[in-house]
Amino acid sequence: MLVADRYRLDAPIGRGGMGEVWRATDEVLGRPVAVKLLLGDGSDPSAAARFRLEAQTAARLGHPHVVAVFDFGAWDGRFFLVMELVDGDSLAQLLEAGHMLGAERVAAVAAQAAAGLAAAHQQGIVHRDIKPGNLMLDTAGSLKIGDFGIARFVDDPAAGLTMTGQIVGTSLYLAPERALGQTAGPASDVYALGCVLYQLLTGRAPFQGDSATALLYQHIDSAPVPPSLLGADLPSAFEEYLLGLLAKQPGERPTAQDVADWFRTDAWRAHAVPSPAVLPPHGAPDPAGHRAGTAALVRPPAVRPASRRRAAPAQRRSAGEFIRYRPRVASAIAGVVAFVVAVILGMIWFSPESSSAKTPTDRPGATPTQGTGSAPGAGTPSDDRNGGQGGDQGGDDAQDED
Repeated sequence: MLVADRYRLDAPIGRGGMGEVWRATDEVLGRPVAVKLLLGDGSDPSAAARFRLEAQTAARLGHPHVVAVFDFGAWDGRFFLVMELVDGDSLAQLLEAGHMLGAERVAAVAAQAAAGLAAAHQQGIVHRDIKPGNLMLDTAGSLKIGDFGIARFVDDPAAGLTMTGQIVGTSLYLAPERALGQTAGPASDVYALGCVLYQLLTGRAPFQGDSATALLYQHIDSAPVPPSLLGADLPSAFEEYLLGLLAKQPGERPTAQDVADWFRTDAWRAHAVPSPAVLPPHGAPDPAGHRAGTAALVRPPAVRPASRRRAAPAQRRSAGEFIRYRPRVASAIAGVVAFVVAVILGMIWFSPESSSAKTPTDRPGATPTQGTGSAPGAGTPSDDRNGGQGGDQGGDDAQDED
């Protein structure tokens, strides 16, 4: 079959609600193309206008990650659209075959799809139907966004060709604001792309329900399960950023250009580092140089390592040099030491100089008063000061601890 005396239809590629797509050959330029034919005879003005809008929208874009449009017209009472032929599978075909993509490949898909969306958004175009079936991979692995059939121009709300409050698009990938009947914006495309990436990693869409209504409520109220909990093997930075694409509020999502730039770098490969609030393992030094235990987050001030509770060296120190230990225990020990020292000094002070020495009465002619006059020589004023200082030292220590 030759369309418009130029495009020879070779084999059908796919069929949708509005048209069917054929692999074809441009007889004039001698190149393969894809020809999309509007179903029916074009009598439905809404379908015809939407078909024309798709051609005008895609033709307005010239980007390597958007399917290019070459021609548009009417033939035999039917509208046709000639596009770039993407010789490969759509992401929907990969998912239907049970394929889940790894983080590396999904990051590449994200960067390319977001770049294509950014180009559309810069032209004031919102796709409104980002889903696996509209994202195609060619044989070189390059992604192309197709099917701008329900796209709208931001600067021309009437071009959406839908009644106010009417929801268009696929409910599995529908942004919360659109589920609430609000106007779609660029952030809505970013949300839909996040849903697609989530499905590529996990094999399922972020939300599932028995009906479209149940799905809409989940998009509005429910938080998606982190992909890692569903078995997806991806870096923590990737997961956190992906969940950011699925934020409920449009203003909390990154722009398509931000997404493209982020996934082009190695930022998505990063893994989260332990939070500074988490204590290190038992025995490992914390930032303050202490040793952290595993049983408590706050160490009581009275708890000290056993080595720190040993008695201080027996040397003269000023009161400010003494290390403060547990107050009550230190005071009790100081009191006991002072008492024992006082008892010992008292015993030395009042004991006789020698048990074997002769008393004055043993010598002839001696009087009892001659021997007793030298008895105080057993203890000197210097000894008394040392003993008192030792007691004061113990008392000072206890006072210092209190």
